[in-house]
Amino acid sequence: MKLGRNDACWCGSGRKYKSCHMTMDSRVEQLLHQYRGMLAPPREIIKTPEQIDGIRRAGEINTMVLDTVSEHVKEGVSTGELNRIVEERTKELGGICASLDYEGYPKSVCTSINEVVCHGIPDDRRILKSGDIVNIDCTTIVDGYYGDASRMYMIGKVSEARQKLVRVTKECLDEAVTIAQPWTALGDFGYAINKRATDNGYSVVREIGGHGVGLDFHEDPWVPHIGTPHTGMILVPGMTITIEPMINMGKADIFTDSEDGWTVYTEDNQPSAQWEYTILITKDGNEILSK
Repeated sequence: MKLGRNDACWCGSGRKYKSCHMTMDSRVEQLLHQYRGMLAPPREIIKTPEQIDGIRRAGEINTMVLDTVSEHVKEGVSTGELNRIVEERTKELGGICASLDYEGYPKSVCTSINEVVCHGIPDDRRILKSGDIVNIDCTTIVDGYYGDASRMYMIGKVSEARQKLVRVTKECLDEAVTIAQPWTALGDFGYAINKRATDNGYSVVREIGGHGVGLDFHEDPWVPHIGTPHTGMILVPGMTITIEPMINMGKADIFTDSEDGWTVYTEDNQPSAQWEYTILITKDGNEILSK
């Protein structure tokens, strides 16, 4: 049913449609007509101001947890110890570790080292050593809202090749955030990520991507890190998503450990790197909610 200008807005704000989401809906319709490859975002994934406030707070606390664990990521420390630090700091800040028991995942954070692409399981027997690169992926629930981010760390003396991989992966994320403005599409920054990665001789993991986040751990849309400009879901104010490119030094092929069911490796045993932010699409750009 088409809303009239003076009808109550579909978002539940209580405001008239003309002074709430009518302009946004009109802009989406224009883009759908202009670019046949674009998709309209479902209304249910557009967050209310109250929800955004909650997601912002969860993101702030998630960032604080990563800030704390960053002080302990060094040669000689086990990933099991890093997991305990995440648990203690999260509890201290009034949050809940979202990863623990999520679909059976056994720990409170993911620690992915070298050829592990993502979902590495912390272990007291896995000691960080010089030359390692490690991704720490942390998600925190605060009052029912979710914040999600990950960072890369280089341990001791890291080869120039691995340093470059970590640096270029961060550049891929930063460029994507610059592009992820209202009225662009997922394919716009997916294209940019893939181009920067391949221009540097790397490949982009295709099977695993970013996602909507905020009211749940994983929401629509699924966010690919490859794409074609002017294709995919349109970004509109009120959307909260993660951008988290996983860039491989070698080929893009990956596999999941058949024993633990979680750890994802590069097929060719070459290193992989990942950085992740949660961002909010705003009326005039975006806001990084967790990093």
